Amino acid sequence: MVKKRVATARNRAVKEEVFTRWDAVDSLKSDADVAAYLEAAMQEAGDDAAYIAAVLGDIAKARRIMDLAGKAGMTRAGLYKALAPGGNPSFVTILKVTKVLGLKFVPRVAA
Repeated sequence: MVKKRVATARNRAVKEEVFTRWDAVDSLKSDADVAAYLEAAMQEAGDDAAYIAAVLGDIAKARRIMDLAGKAGMTRAGLYKALAPGGNPSFVTILKVTKVLGLKFVPRVAA
């Protein structure tokens, strides 16, 4: 939680506002949420593979990374490291994770 003091224009009184950090993991409740999040990320990322890896990391955290790692034939630490920012996972890892998540890449002609 982040607290910030803000002066109001009317009376210059100092008002304290409280901000909480938003985490995508908290919003990924259903399979439809996961698919929509990944699809939006793929559209936004362009050729930034690290961004996609980070998004898959968010999804893995939402779906219990320990369970996913076991099903993907990886250790929890290995999967966490691969999907962490700057992790640079192999394409094989990406395919394993998406398969375990019940997702698949579907090629489409770019619009």
